[in-house]
Amino acid sequence: MTSEPKWRTSTYTKSDSCVEVADDDPAAILVRDTKHRDHGRMHVHPPAWTRFIDFTKRLPLD
Repeated sequence: MTSEPKWRTSTYTKSDSCVEVADDDPAAILVRDTKHRDHGRMHVHPPAWTRFIDFTKRLPLD
C-alpha cells in the first residue's frame, strides 16, 4: 500500500472500545485498536475477513 489507509469505525461501536478497519487495499483488510493506534495493525486476507463478518452476523444479539 503506497498511501495511508482510509480508516473507519462502525456506527454501532461504543466510542471507547472499538476497532478501525481499512479496506481500501485489495490485498489485505487492516484492523487496529482505536485506543492504541500506534501498537500496530492486523492484516487479514479479504476472504478470511468476509468469513469472519458472515460468522458474526449469525451470532445472537445480546
